[in-house]
Amino acid sequence: MRIAVAREVEPTESRVAATAETVKKMKALGADVCVTAGAGDKSGIPDSEFAAAGAAVLADACKDADIILKVRRPTAPELAGYKKGALVIALMDPYGQDAAVRDMARSGISAFAMEFLPRITRAQAMDVLSSQANLAGYRAVIDAAAQYGRGLPMMMTAAGTVPAARVFIMGAGVAGLQAIATARRLGAIVTATDVRPAAKEQVESLGAKFIAVEDEEFRQAETAAGYAKEMSKDYQAKQAVLVADHIKKQDIVITTALIPGRPAPRLISKEMVASLRPGSVIVDLAVERGGNCELARAGEVVTVNDVKIVGYLNVPGRVAASASSLYARNLLAFLEILVDKKQGSIAVNWDDDIVKATALTRDGAVIHPSFASKSAA
Repeated sequence: MRIAVAREVEPTESRVAATAETVKKMKALGADVCVTAGAGDKSGIPDSEFAAAGAAVLADACKDADIILKVRRPTAPELAGYKKGALVIALMDPYGQDAAVRDMARSGISAFAMEFLPRITRAQAMDVLSSQANLAGYRAVIDAAAQYGRGLPMMMTAAGTVPAARVFIMGAGVAGLQAIATARRLGAIVTATDVRPAAKEQVESLGAKFIAVEDEEFRQAETAAGYAKEMSKDYQAKQAVLVADHIKKQDIVITTALIPGRPAPRLISKEMVASLRPGSVIVDLAVERGGNCELARAGEVVTVNDVKIVGYLNVPGRVAASASSLYARNLLAFLEILVDKKQGSIAVNWDDDIVKATALTRDGAVIHPSFASKSAA
């Protein structure tokens, strides 16, 4: 059983799918581990660390691998170098990428989409979305503080008092909750909003004030899996009025709202941006899915009416060493259910709930129910 760690080809991707720690543990599973030369450079993990952990560092590590670990979905040139039947584990980002999904199927690989992990206790150690969103929420506050021209905490000095910054977090999932906690630790006055009723208690437990229209639709606005539902136009309008009044008093706004498989909901209009005080900052963590802020631009920091709108891509990758460490552990936990530890061989149970939820392609076909019908078109 040969496990390969790929070097990411996307220029904005700084993470890597393994660390020296997980290499040692993969070898303990009975695997031969090889790492593509330079795979960890952007995460601060030199080839020498992988080699010291027992990995073979090769220019083309994925060529004959049985299992390939990646951060992002493989490109067509990468697929051409994989052997048929290889298991490829990554964040596949398949929504709206039907051609890329078909390419993976045609290449003969078995692709596993880590973002499709079910929210069950057994899968918690594998939860890549939570581990990466946690760091994105943290980094969003740091990026906001760097762009904001004032301090976040209240400072009482001999020259006078500097007031605390007001920070508004929109979306209280994993990223939002970490943003709340980080902003609070930095001394800001924090408020937050979310359409899920369970979020209110979580927000308040972190010392922030909860802002939302709490009507009957709000009380039903959560799926069985714990995700936010798309709200009605009527609710969105009522919430927009509340937010518009609240947002104009804020110094920093961080948006984190996403709906799986759909464009990011629009939360901040250009009129709301215009209402913010000069020097305010918006950080849009949903910019890669179209953005929560109407004026956000992917990969850019734009200034509108002296308000900075931050649209950095791959925010977890801006904390690459930590993000890689957590992601690699997530993959290791997933890998352990795919192998026979005693035999040191691949032993996929295709009826396992976690495997069924994440398997995207197999034996030349797209098998995930959300994409199989599209692949046949």
